[in-house]
Amino acid sequence: MKDHRMAVVGIGATGTILAGALLSRYPETFLVEQKREIAESLGQKGIRVSGALTYRVAVKNYSIDLKDLDDFKPACIFLCCKTFHLENVLEGLRDVFKPQMKIISTQNGLGPEDLIARKFGEESAFRMSLNYGAALKGPGEAEATFFNRPNHLGSLSAENQDVGPQLAASLTDSGLDTEFVADIKLFVWKKMIMKCTMASICAVTNKTIKEALQYPPTREIADACFNEALTVARAMGYDLGGDYLKQALGYLEKVGVHKDSMCDDIKNQTPTEIDFLGAKVVEYAQSKGIATPFYSTMTNLVKAIEHRYLDR
Repeated sequence: MKDHRMAVVGIGATGTILAGALLSRYPETFLVEQKREIAESLGQKGIRVSGALTYRVAVKNYSIDLKDLDDFKPACIFLCCKTFHLENVLEGLRDVFKPQMKIISTQNGLGPEDLIARKFGEESAFRMSLNYGAALKGPGEAEATFFNRPNHLGSLSAENQDVGPQLAASLTDSGLDTEFVADIKLFVWKKMIMKCTMASICAVTNKTIKEALQYPPTREIADACFNEALTVARAMGYDLGGDYLKQALGYLEKVGVHKDSMCDDIKNQTPTEIDFLGAKVVEYAQSKGIATPFYSTMTNLVKAIEHRYLDR
């Protein structure tokens, strides 16, 4: 990219690693983190990343307020906030958005890039499918638990066929090997069917992914949910092939020794990302006239648990 003014919004586990990578190559990168104590720690201690990726960088530009991006005028903004914050973040970006600015969703879930497109136009909307694991150890400190290279990046508009590869190259130069792909939604579906299925099962049962797959009753639910999600994906134009389910289950059984992050959301009584996970599969299914009884049940159970503490 010719213009390397970049910003990262949301410095949690994922955002810490992404910000560390960009800062290692582009030290002017601007970070926005609404929690003041985290933002101040970034300015004092910088960012430290260990594990499969390692970075130790200073943070020069940071703020708790999106409006401060107006003076910086970033060419692209990476959104690493939780999806339940996305609507408010995009509303806040209205004051700083300029033509030609690119907004990249890095979140888990289905459809956040569509929300960006509705707000700012398809030519501004990018989606990134991250293939690294992230664990937050403290403010500005994270561990990259794995990195299955490369990440995948795509745009919703054909107008970005030049800038997309340049942006991917900038990420690769920062140590985050990234490939620009023509149809990013295909890669999102491949990853998110696993996430959408296991998140709600783990959240309701408080089991690790591996435990849920090894226990026959929850395995039965998982198998049914996978088949429902694959049916919905095909209806949306994405046939992932006959081997996908076998490969996905094999992958999850190897790496699923941890609990899904939705377990932590419920434990900490914070909002979950169910609206962009299981609920989105159900929404797509309803639009295509497809029944998803298992997905609908698991989604409603998560919403019921969430409602119990958020409604207080």
